[in-house]
Amino acid sequence: MTQPNTNPGPEQTGQERGPAHEPAHEAKRQGGSMRRPALILTALILLLAAIGAGGYWLLVARNYEDTDDAYVGGRVVTITPQTGGTVIAIGADETDTVTAGQLLVRLDPADARIDLMGREAQLAQAVRETRTLYANNDVLQANVSLREAELERAEDDLQRRRAVRDTGVVSEEEIRHAELAVATGKAALASAREQLLSNRSFTAGTRVPSHPNVLAAAARVREAYLAVKRGEILAPVSGQIARRNVQVGQRVAPGAVLMALVPMDNLWVDANFKEVQLENMRIGQPVRIIADLYGSRMEYHGRIIGLGAGTGAAFALLPAQNATGNWIKVVQRVPVRIALDPKELREHPLRVGLSIRATVDVRNRGGALVSSHNEASPDNQTEVFDGSEHEAEALIQRIIASNNAPIGSASAAAALAARR
Repeated sequence: MTQPNTNPGPEQTGQERGPAHEPAHEAKRQGGSMRRPALILTALILLLAAIGAGGYWLLVARNYEDTDDAYVGGRVVTITPQTGGTVIAIGADETDTVTAGQLLVRLDPADARIDLMGREAQLAQAVRETRTLYANNDVLQANVSLREAELERAEDDLQRRRAVRDTGVVSEEEIRHAELAVATGKAALASAREQLLSNRSFTAGTRVPSHPNVLAAAARVREAYLAVKRGEILAPVSGQIARRNVQVGQRVAPGAVLMALVPMDNLWVDANFKEVQLENMRIGQPVRIIADLYGSRMEYHGRIIGLGAGTGAAFALLPAQNATGNWIKVVQRVPVRIALDPKELREHPLRVGLSIRATVDVRNRGGALVSSHNEASPDNQTEVFDGSEHEAEALIQRIIASNNAPIGSASAAAALAARR
């Protein structure tokens, strides 16, 4: 008996499966057609972003180099005494603002003043002794004239006696005595002339104020006077006091660190740029500076004044030694010094060591790579201590004048009154 065919034929299968799978196929086809525009849009967005980034780098970013490895720098003036002594007064405390010439520390001046008084007396004595040398010239010159006159008289006596020798009026003994008197007169005259010449050797080509003995004594007075004045330690420049280490009553030695002084109106920025950022940097390029202290609301404007002579690692206390073979390349940084606008610095003061973000405009590349001359800074010199030398010189001149004037003269009395 023949079994019925249970396997469906192609036509039957197509008829049975076609209607059931047609919606799934259609959905798949529609989903693929919807994803294609999304992919194209995404690709376009990425392409536009790449073009925008490239254009930004080409037109803007490549013209600027920035770093946040930058800090405010400044001169820290160490205040040290030039002479030892006991501190009896302190004129400024930490965080105080002082001006150039203001008293910072005063040392006990008693010992220095006593020494100065002794040196003044030595100078006065030297002037008087030197005056005696000049006065002796006149005395010795008069003695020479006296000896010349005596010799001339002795020679006249000898000539008269020799003229009457043959007459027997004068004995040979008298003639011999006259000859001895002439010889004695010649010797006395020679001695007087040598004494005058010797004394003149001490006074020739100079006067009392410029005599070596007076100058030596004056130098000792100047040294003692400066020691007295150096007992008052003055601020060499204007600025703010920091790190005060000295106390009243403390015995300090020359060179001991008493405090530090920071000139707040002359600060700069040391920015450490990577070596790959230095290719287009030049002296004089403008710099935009943002300090963390004020944030982006305050923008400083500076300019490059110098590029470091080496990397920070090269001048480190323990520089890296790459010749060992155990070497890993690390991108080095070079310090770049940036000057700040003084007006902006006065309006918005900074502090040494503050963090800075610096952005350099490198479009103008006509400047030098190495600074040829450092600009003069007001903190590189001070005139605070010039007055002490002038005062010492005035004191010396008063002492010389009071001891060199003729005795009893009005000028001598005036000089003594001025000295007192």
